[in-house]
Amino acid sequence: MKHDVSSSAMAGLPMQRQRPRIELARFRDLALLPALALLLAIGAFVSPSFLTQANLISILGASAALALVVLAESLIVLTGKFDLSLESTVGIAPAVGAMLVMPAASAGFGLEWPTAAGLAAIVAVGALIGFVNGFLVVRLRLNAFIVTLAMLIVLRGMLVGATKGGTLFDMPQSFFTLATTLVLGLPVSVWLAAAAFAVAAFLLRYHRLGRALYAIGGNPEAARAAGIRVERITWGVFVLGSVLASIGGLIVTGYVGAINANQGNGMIFTVFAAAVIGGISLDGGKGTMLGALSGVLLLGVVQNLLTLAQVPSFWIQAIYGAIILGSLMVARIAGGEAQN
Repeated sequence: MKHDVSSSAMAGLPMQRQRPRIELARFRDLALLPALALLLAIGAFVSPSFLTQANLISILGASAALALVVLAESLIVLTGKFDLSLESTVGIAPAVGAMLVMPAASAGFGLEWPTAAGLAAIVAVGALIGFVNGFLVVRLRLNAFIVTLAMLIVLRGMLVGATKGGTLFDMPQSFFTLATTLVLGLPVSVWLAAAAFAVAAFLLRYHRLGRALYAIGGNPEAARAAGIRVERITWGVFVLGSVLASIGGLIVTGYVGAINANQGNGMIFTVFAAAVIGGISLDGGKGTMLGALSGVLLLGVVQNLLTLAQVPSFWIQAIYGAIILGSLMVARIAGGEAQN
């Protein structure tokens, strides 16, 4: 009803009062493209190898896992919730899958499952984590921030305990396929991340499920009154998000060539940085997949540029924080409101 009232109230006003908001919203989605272009130009001066095909492919390959986790978090945040445990899912899911396949002599469980079953177990573990998170948040109505923070700690402890703080090496080659196999010159992981974003962007823009996510994040009570199954959809998004994070973990495994007890540790900060930079509102109900993907690419370029410039790694997090603050100011100017 609020939308109808505001629409009728605006009907008598000149259209030029509405057009700037629409144009600013479009600008918001494309605001990072000039920044990306500037960074590419700077990179060309910093290092002659920056704009080489091999380095650009390396940036995309290194950003693929982050992209999937950012997509997962963005979908959850659109509903007005959070999932901090995604970074632990990136570690625990592929570790469980690998240990089900690996022999006991190689720090596995000794079950020696077929490789296909181990890969399927990775997705299943992710789905289970998302299901539990969804149950606690949706059914028991516990605070999503606290629940997923606790789950992050639990899963991290389980990973360290299962691996005894060590690193898993002796895995089948199939566990590395997403990161090592090239299709048309790009790793499969890059194509997978691009396809996932494309599907998500299409559904959010044209499908009723996507519109439901925005409605839930904007006003869950109004969405419920409109017949949207708020609880079921929110629960499903938690499951989907954890599945995407588990696949992202498999990509990290292939990229690194091993699984250690710290896999994914601290990743959630970069995930939120990319999402916020890309215009995903932490209040829920606002943001696009184009913006989120732009945030991922921006951070990927920044990290690669800093590495080539031999900037100490401990400065990177500080620079990320500065980028987030800058993006919030840009959001305030472009969108007409600040994100909290």
